[in-house]
Amino acid sequence: MVKKCTILFRSFNSLFSISKSNNMNQNKCYFRYIKEHGQVDISFLFSNKDNVRQFNLSRKSSETLETLCTRIATNVQKIINKKTKNKGPNKEQEIEVKIYDNKKNPISKEATCSELFSYQEPILKISENFYDIILNAPWVVNFNLPKSILMGFPVFPENFETHHTDIELSIFNWYRGKAYNEKGNEVSDIHIEWEFITNSYYYTPTKEDVGMKLKLACTPVNKSNIGPIVESVTKNTVEAGPGPCPFENRHVFTVNKLKEKSFRCVSYNILADLYCDSDFSRTVLHPYCPPYALHIDYRKQLILKELKGYNADIICLQEVDLKVFNSSLKPFLGCEGLEGLFYKKGKAVAEGLACFYRKDRFKLIGEDNIFLATALKTETCLKSIWDEIKDNAPLLERILDRSTVASASILQSIENLDEIILVGNTHLYFHPDADHIRLLQGGIIIYWLGDLQKKLRKQYPQKRISLILSGDFNSVPSCGIYQLYTTGIAPSSLPDWKSNPNEEVTGLSLSQDISLDSACGTPQYTNYTEGFADCLDYIFYEKNNLKVEQVIPFPSIEELKTHTALPSIVFPSDHISIIADLQFK
Repeated sequence: MVKKCTILFRSFNSLFSISKSNNMNQNKCYFRYIKEHGQVDISFLFSNKDNVRQFNLSRKSSETLETLCTRIATNVQKIINKKTKNKGPNKEQEIEVKIYDNKKNPISKEATCSELFSYQEPILKISENFYDIILNAPWVVNFNLPKSILMGFPVFPENFETHHTDIELSIFNWYRGKAYNEKGNEVSDIHIEWEFITNSYYYTPTKEDVGMKLKLACTPVNKSNIGPIVESVTKNTVEAGPGPCPFENRHVFTVNKLKEKSFRCVSYNILADLYCDSDFSRTVLHPYCPPYALHIDYRKQLILKELKGYNADIICLQEVDLKVFNSSLKPFLGCEGLEGLFYKKGKAVAEGLACFYRKDRFKLIGEDNIFLATALKTETCLKSIWDEIKDNAPLLERILDRSTVASASILQSIENLDEIILVGNTHLYFHPDADHIRLLQGGIIIYWLGDLQKKLRKQYPQKRISLILSGDFNSVPSCGIYQLYTTGIAPSSLPDWKSNPNEEVTGLSLSQDISLDSACGTPQYTNYTEGFADCLDYIFYEKNNLKVEQVIPFPSIEELKTHTALPSIVFPSDHISIIADLQFK
């Protein structure tokens, strides 16, 4: 007989149902002390004939154990009485609840819930049932599996939130099961016959999984304890997926991780969900792309598989949704050995920049970021730019209204202790009539990074500080930014300054003394949409200290055009990732 499962009382720290199919969760009562909220959360399973019910209570930490026991008894009594009533007249069973120490001596009724945590292995008795009280056990608060699951693309627990848990020690068991019976009728999750697949944080579905549902059972673990198993079942079945993606051809060149003096850099505008999944994007910007392929649940699976396959040491991303960073990028890439940093754009924009670095190759020794509109007025290193434009009211109104940010991640090489990399990342303003705005923004960023590099040289006089600046610069190679970075000067005669006559910049020349070059050169396309296609993305590197070992080949024009333009069912963004292997000279 299958026992029915019901969750009764929820608290925000008890979001999950404890697995009732596993014996290790029986006869255990879990107490969690949430000090910042002054509360104690309690969860346990209670078996009443053919039913197993989960009880979740949230009580004040100052509440006495007598009051707690009364509340537990009341809640359990209600369920028993309801069950008895449904089956007709019967003598009510009176519930008695007590708490003992590990020698089965009653603990004082006046003791508080928080004081219980000073006892070793206390015991809870509910009627004739004894429970081992597990104090602050590893606990899964929340996780979910994606709605869209594709063969050949990794799936993992998203929005994974825990207490007292070491993820590396925890157990993740994957199962598959038939969602429909022989007659074609849908089978409820509780009646699916689950087949064990593997033990792994993430799982890449195979052709055997197509048409099946997946289940993940997670056992949270830390160095001293094991928590209750929690489970999640996919809402949809595994789909066949889009087939081979062009980025998989690029993976052929990145099979091996680099070592010693070599390291791999990626820069990628991954197309923020807020710009992609809207009526405007579906009907105007990308009408050639099926709506499902514009949804973030679909696109992020392609993005994660693509990034994983590059085996990069440093990844700079643009247009990163904060929710995607927290729920998907950071945990998944973390499982691959990469640590991530997020830098939100200014104003109310919900996307920003992300920088990931491989933890066994680099150590983060510092970081910084600027909101360009504020930095322009406040940073000493930018005073020369500010003084030249501060009286240009139309220009100021526009440039100070931008949400653009730049980040700096300072990485110490673990294998080359005398080498430090200053990794810059940015995404500049996009408007077609704003070459002058972008050139000013490019100047602000290189002036700021140059000043930061000088400070680092003073701080680490025995080390070499090398600059890498990646991003979506929204500027083609003929624009002033490329000239400023690769030649060191953007004279006042550049046409960029006059891209908007009402905001024309006069008398300003920009110069910088860091010897930079573009690691991937000037490819024909890094952005390819139906209305525009050109080179906008770059990895600028300090060529006196670094050299390029390999540039990962770009997709062919035929691949870009196969589905009209980007994004598509095989390209998750309207941009193409750029990848280069660099080496310390």
